[in-house]
Amino acid sequence: MVAFGGLATVVIAVVASLFMAWAIGAGSSGSTPFAPAVGANAISVMRAGFFVGLLGLAGAILQGANVTGAIGNDLVVFPDGAGLSAVAAIVALLTAALLVGIGIFAGYPIATAFTVTGAVVGVGLGMGGQPAIDKYVEIVTLWVAVPFVGGGIAFATAWLLRHDRTPERFLIPGLAGLVGAILANVEFTVLAPGSGQDSLVGAVARVFEVSSLTAAVLVTLFAAAVAAWLLYRDVQTGYVAAQRHFLLVLGGLVAFSAGGSQVGLAIGPLLPLLGDQSTAAVPITGVLLFGGFGLLIGSWTGAPRMIKALSQDYSSLGPRRSIAALIPSFIIAQTAVFFGIPVSFNEIIVSAIIGSGVAGQGDVSTGKIGKTVLAWVGSLALAFGLNYGIFTGLSTLL
Repeated sequence: MVAFGGLATVVIAVVASLFMAWAIGAGSSGSTPFAPAVGANAISVMRAGFFVGLLGLAGAILQGANVTGAIGNDLVVFPDGAGLSAVAAIVALLTAALLVGIGIFAGYPIATAFTVTGAVVGVGLGMGGQPAIDKYVEIVTLWVAVPFVGGGIAFATAWLLRHDRTPERFLIPGLAGLVGAILANVEFTVLAPGSGQDSLVGAVARVFEVSSLTAAVLVTLFAAAVAAWLLYRDVQTGYVAAQRHFLLVLGGLVAFSAGGSQVGLAIGPLLPLLGDQSTAAVPITGVLLFGGFGLLIGSWTGAPRMIKALSQDYSSLGPRRSIAALIPSFIIAQTAVFFGIPVSFNEIIVSAIIGSGVAGQGDVSTGKIGKTVLAWVGSLALAFGLNYGIFTGLSTLL
């Protein structure tokens, strides 16, 4: 292991983490959630960047702990349990941020989760750590499943919304009920005592001292009914306006989920430097706030370019296909947050856009998609190779 400690090194690592958070906010978490809504003309590019920053910050604080812990502690196994050194964190974060930054300015959405995961594994193995095979199986399984699950759900939803025999005025509220049911089971830090996380279902079971099954059934059905009723009332007032309102709500939920997932990619490598969280000078909430602030700045300063690229270059989306794209994006994002698996929001959204676009016989740019997939795979391999090589070289020199 490289002996290169000290306060200055830790400060550099923190700055590198902030740079990474900015790059993520300007790229995946800042651009993808509202891209379908912008493509459907439900919101302007600049307003989308503004709101996605605020919602990403909230998601980082309320849901960011699981993925942060996975990136910081679960990707490489160290016999002494020490984790990444400050130098390793600097190398991983700077290399990954540079690759993501190149993607931002080139107009291609680099998969941040692929890049950061490859970087952390590269420096970790370069330090002498052992591969965490079980965790890799979980991660790769989700990554491979995302295009099929997300694209499949988006295709089916878009097809139903476009089918002549489908009663859209009831289907849209039904989809809202599905989203409400999922929200009732999503975990947040504010619903659990201490530093843990809990869902509305879990909180009700704990407060009213009822069984988990009873709470799950009652609260889930209630949340679904309320969400469906609210959108049904909105549909009666004006169908087109109701579509846009639902689309904006979905975009907000995906932006919130993006903050909960992507913040861990920026600050996860810093966790080993803080030591045991029970005695650390900076609590995990403070670390998440720091990372969320970086996402916020990135969303406000760099996201509009990528929002435009995703909303206009991949497919011409209308409200129906945009709704079809955002629903599976929200489901997959929350699944990844729950299990603490780093996931690429570019992969999620692009897959969903393609699925909904195919159902609507939209003009999907296959050339752009092919280059994007190559950029994803290349970023994983390049990040791993560069970081392993750079850290091994530094170890020899220092």
